[in-house]
Amino acid sequence: MQALIDEFITHVALERGQAKNTQDTYRRMLTQFAGHLQGRNVQRWGEVTSQHITEYLLYQRKREMALNSILLELAAIRVFFRFLYANRFVPSNVAELIDRPRKFKSLPKSLSMADVDKLLQLPTGDDARAVRDQAILEVMYASGLRASELATLKLENINFESGFLRVIGKGNKERIVPIGRQALERLKFYLDRMRPTLVRPHTPSALFLSNRGRQLSRVTLWKMVSSYAKRAGIAKHVSPHMLRHSFATHLLENGADLRVIQEMLGHADISTTQVYTHVDSQRLKSVHYQFHPRAKG
Repeated sequence: MQALIDEFITHVALERGQAKNTQDTYRRMLTQFAGHLQGRNVQRWGEVTSQHITEYLLYQRKREMALNSILLELAAIRVFFRFLYANRFVPSNVAELIDRPRKFKSLPKSLSMADVDKLLQLPTGDDARAVRDQAILEVMYASGLRASELATLKLENINFESGFLRVIGKGNKERIVPIGRQALERLKFYLDRMRPTLVRPHTPSALFLSNRGRQLSRVTLWKMVSSYAKRAGIAKHVSPHMLRHSFATHLLENGADLRVIQEMLGHADISTTQVYTHVDSQRLKSVHYQFHPRAKG
């Protein structure tokens, strides 16, 4: 089996011009796959079935391999079998029948409501940056916006009377997102008292400004959220996207309709939003196991 792996590596190096790192990755992944097959008495590539490949991917998942790494393994196996079939080393290309393992998709991580409360109590202070960051955190959790959506919010996107934000999301699609009273209050205080102090001659109409009067970047928002989470004593690595997940998860836990959550998140497909039902199901199962008198057998 190793001889055909070597022949494949020569092929990708000479005919496809793949980089040395890619060659090494292919060799390592395929050699490991071959070892797994041989441990199950499969001695020739022509004996491999699609079930063998699926079982191998499941085996890697049970070993807690990351989803992205599993997808790379599958990509390497697919390319390899394409080569084997094209050169008549195997009777059929069994790898082309394998779907991407969507069911392995990592469930979104979210914060508990207690952790959100701790985070929103920061930052402290009454300077322009602290007040701006208080408003950012409140709006982020209250609306479930992506970091890029929040960074590009403009003054004209806020309707204080109705309590809505007009958001331009992925694919330049517009949606209307409600925000709560506390977020609106923080936002109004920032706009009335602090944003004017950040304005410079070149300042755009961006809602949230840097100390230089420029629009904040996604990277700045990620660093800011992570920094405050550490200060709040939250052990998890917290990002703007985790606040977005928390927004959706907490809505669902408190009885919100999935279609409404889909609309607020700006998901084109309901299946993207349905991942939160799995999160909530896990929570319910945990509560049931903890408190039901017959759950533990």
